[in-house]
Amino acid sequence: MLWRNFLFTILTCAGFSAAHGTEIRLTVLDFDTGKPLPCRIHMKDDAGKPVRPKGLPFWYDHFVCPGVVELDLAPGLFAYEIDRGPEYLLTSGTLMVVEAGAPTVTNRLRRLVDLSREGWWSGELHVHRPPADLELLMKAEDLHVAPVISWWNNRNTWTNRALPANPLIRFDNDRFYHLMGGEDERGGGALLYFNLRRPLDITGAGREYPSSMKFLSEARQRAGVWVDIEKPFWYDTPVWLASGMVDSIGLAHNHMQRAGVLPNEAWGRPRDRQRFPDPQGNGYWTEEIYYHILNCGLRLPPSAGSASGVLPNPVGYDRVYVHLDGDLGYEKWWEGLKAGRVFVSNGPLLRGRANGQLPGHVFKAQAGETLDLHVTAALDSRDPVSSLESIKDGRVERAVSYSDWKRTGSTIRFDKSGWFLIRAMADVPASFRFASTGPFYVEVGLDPHRVSRASARFFLDWVRERMKQIRLDDSRQQEEVIQHHRAAERFWQEKVAVANVE
Repeated sequence: MLWRNFLFTILTCAGFSAAHGTEIRLTVLDFDTGKPLPCRIHMKDDAGKPVRPKGLPFWYDHFVCPGVVELDLAPGLFAYEIDRGPEYLLTSGTLMVVEAGAPTVTNRLRRLVDLSREGWWSGELHVHRPPADLELLMKAEDLHVAPVISWWNNRNTWTNRALPANPLIRFDNDRFYHLMGGEDERGGGALLYFNLRRPLDITGAGREYPSSMKFLSEARQRAGVWVDIEKPFWYDTPVWLASGMVDSIGLAHNHMQRAGVLPNEAWGRPRDRQRFPDPQGNGYWTEEIYYHILNCGLRLPPSAGSASGVLPNPVGYDRVYVHLDGDLGYEKWWEGLKAGRVFVSNGPLLRGRANGQLPGHVFKAQAGETLDLHVTAALDSRDPVSSLESIKDGRVERAVSYSDWKRTGSTIRFDKSGWFLIRAMADVPASFRFASTGPFYVEVGLDPHRVSRASARFFLDWVRERMKQIRLDDSRQQEEVIQHHRAAERFWQEKVAVANVE
């Protein structure tokens, strides 16, 4: 495992005086090939103002470039960071610009690891950037799959434009983006929609009416749709789960940010701040909810999304890696996500196997048998990681240093049905920087799913709390919306009734 303070990048700056400042030609080169390398650059002047070059995609505090960029800089001191996603080492430094010209700074941008060579392909599910910028953005982040949100509540890119004949764009041979991603984000939270041929007609929807379930049901009538719960703590999560119509849920989401954490649940279900204090409480609350989902016997793979273009994150900061055999294909990537052969990350790169199997695998045993599963892990990280944790049925089973884990592995024992995953928390206390494998599942005997009564009650109480919030003036609309919550209430009541563990 390499740490982020080992910095190798090449930055060459040749300067000459211009009418409005000093023109700098900045070039970032690949350490191995010596060729210009698309990347992301965070550069600020000595007053902390971000540099924003003309003609290049810029967001919040950073811009991306194809490896060469012309900058018009006033004399002064500029601090910079150059990044290309978690598979590359980060570099930082300062540049003094004077009227007579700028110094030359030379470094090399170097890979930490190449996960595509191991069969792991990166993607993210929450991109709000202009479609015209997607190719350069994805190259600059070394990202392979990124559907773009082109319709969102009352905003619809396609209102006065013809729909694309082929919304799937492939470039660089192994990079894909899809133009028809959408988001329904209202009173109960946000659902993300992918792989549709045309948007859902959500324009004009109110905060609570019609129910998000109306559009979810409509989407399920279309072939190939994928629906993601954008983050676990949204208030309608128990309703969406009960419907059985969602495909994934955002475990690494946009409240987890490069420079820190958005320390609230917006209009979602708030956490207990005594149990989950700032700054990392939002992240641990997110994970606890996901573990409750798994403890109810629901097998939902984790996903990731950064919301770049709305929140400060770069594209791909929160990402999901999917393991595939052979070359990357767009449909194959979604199939791998569905199968749960994944890990999510906003920093550490954690690949785990159990008895040689990938996440998502179901281990089976006869009643009365005990399964001992040998869990191995590979970890690369730019930030230090003190320990790896095995999470079994929602609790930390074991936490050891990566060196110890790498030397001996870890054994997890099951004599009842359940699940487990591996987690790595980076030692970055001001942020929630982590990685988590998707869950592995264990079925013992004739009771293949672990259903926790406490977890089912957790969602039952949540549904009842949410029902009290919905107050529509129109009684017909009120009844139309609340029926979905009553159906969810019955679903969770049944889960409580059939629970096989406390």
